Amino acid sequence: MAEDHPRPRGRALIGVSGWRYARWRGDFYPAGLAQRRELEYIGQQFSTVELNGSFYSLQRPESYRRWRDSVPDDFVFAVKGSRYISHMLRLRDVEQALANFFASGVLALGAQLGPILWQLPERQEFDPDVLDGFLGALPQTTGEALRLARDHDDRLDGRAWLEIEEDAPLRYALEPRSETFDDERCVSLLREHGVALAIADTAGRWPRFEALTADFVYVRLHGADVLYHSGYNEPQLSEWAARIAEWTGGDASAEAPARDVYVYFDNDAQGHAPHDAQLLDRLVRER
Repeated sequence: MAEDHPRPRGRALIGVSGWRYARWRGDFYPAGLAQRRELEYIGQQFSTVELNGSFYSLQRPESYRRWRDSVPDDFVFAVKGSRYISHMLRLRDVEQALANFFASGVLALGAQLGPILWQLPERQEFDPDVLDGFLGALPQTTGEALRLARDHDDRLDGRAWLEIEEDAPLRYALEPRSETFDDERCVSLLREHGVALAIADTAGRWPRFEALTADFVYVRLHGADVLYHSGYNEPQLSEWAARIAEWTGGDASAEAPARDVYVYFDNDAQGHAPHDAQLLDRLVRER
């Protein structure tokens, strides 16, 4: 018997990691499209993108504002957290670096700020005390992030963004690349802090973690057979579409909640990422 009031479903947001790739020009991007309009085109094709420049260096507020102005109001930006925090500090003593990260312009994305991803290096092994300390240092709302950002150091004087439109919850995802994170203590810590354990398909290069630890799912597809280079065929993407349908629909009998799902293709080396994202989006919509 059908329910009188169907359970609300989560959202499936599917996009790509980055957008400035010469290989895409004249292929995914129409011939002659000005490079300054590539993000605008991304916004016409997808509902989300993963900002990866923020991983390599602190960006500027005017960049975040420009990116936001290039896309529709309901478009969502996931943001890769600074590798200075993840790869150099190794998640230790991060308060000042977090202040600088949030002061750099991340908050200028406003309501279009989606999850913040922390990608760890392969050599970073699981340490429960270090992980707990790091997760506990992350601001839980944009209001907390603003208060933290005000403590930025003098490197950001004159170029900090210290405004928010509303005090909204923040979402975080963690992408470990060491087998040592296959530990129930890791899962428990992530659940305690409401942080998603990223599901990363890496052609077998790094472990794929499957535990659902937050009220959303974060998926990164780096290549089916060859890391960053190979595409996904329709049967493979149909399997992902089925999983996305399960996550967004939940399961009333098992009391599994409906979750939002963010999916980003990072197999950009041969130009597969945007085409795979378009096909997966179609397959999800057809279910």
